[in-house]
Amino acid sequence: MSPRRSVKRVCLAYSGGLDTSVILHWLIEHYGCEVVAYTADVGQEEELSGLPEKAKETGAIDCVVRDLREEFVRDYVFPAIRAAAVYEGSYLLGTALARPLIAKHQVEVARETGCDAVAHGATGKGNDQVRFELTFRPLAPELTVVAPWREWDLRSRTDCIAYCEKHGIPVTATLEKPYSIDRNLMHISYEGGVLEDPWRAPDEEMFLVTQSPQRAPDEPVELLIGFEKGTPVSIDGETLSPARLLTKLNRVAAAHGVGRVDMVENRFVGMKSRGVYETPGGTVLHAAHRAMESITMDREV
Repeated sequence: MSPRRSVKRVCLAYSGGLDTSVILHWLIEHYGCEVVAYTADVGQEEELSGLPEKAKETGAIDCVVRDLREEFVRDYVFPAIRAAAVYEGSYLLGTALARPLIAKHQVEVARETGCDAVAHGATGKGNDQVRFELTFRPLAPELTVVAPWREWDLRSRTDCIAYCEKHGIPVTATLEKPYSIDRNLMHISYEGGVLEDPWRAPDEEMFLVTQSPQRAPDEPVELLIGFEKGTPVSIDGETLSPARLLTKLNRVAAAHGVGRVDMVENRFVGMKSRGVYETPGGTVLHAAHRAMESITMDREV
């Protein structure tokens, strides 16, 4: 029996964006299986609006949404801040931190809903396929892993947009604005499409949260960030939960034009990729933690 015929129900990591909207429909069409859409709330905000309805309209038998914001910041973002984790001098790992958490809960949802497979929307060229599958394998070796980007004949986001138009799948991506967006409490990333041209500067309209430095306030704002054992716990004396603390920092730092990064990075699979990021709160926390280390730690540490 072919792998496709043996799969009866798939738990799909579903964002409602272009790729996973196509995948949901494609799984039903080509695998002949049921699909349970699973969405992790890691701080996408308005991107979650109407998602369960959209998933079911596209063919999912159910859509499970889990609020992982506090767990994400507490158990993934803050440990990275404590470790001063930064990739190639600029990238604060917003996407890399979120994927293992998303995949861990996807396995739980798959088991709870009687799925015999899990699927993700990562391409065969990026790091996300590794992040998802290195989490799936040890946690649930019995589940079949479906990676449509490594199977189908769609080769680009333009092909995916055409697929959506053909099958009446509503998406926000257009041929004029084809870059991909990934958002969580730590950052927003932009990749692909027009950004693949390294000579082309990103349009100002692309940025969703940060004010441009040219339009940011002339007067600075001062914040007192309290740490306990290297973990941020308060702002200006107000104790906040991890997610609320990062949300507040994001708002203040974004208004002051903090956190934009435009870089070409080396992927795990050996390719180079341009990424544009907005990481306002994370940038402030990283700088504050490094400053705190400079006055509390010996140089040998």
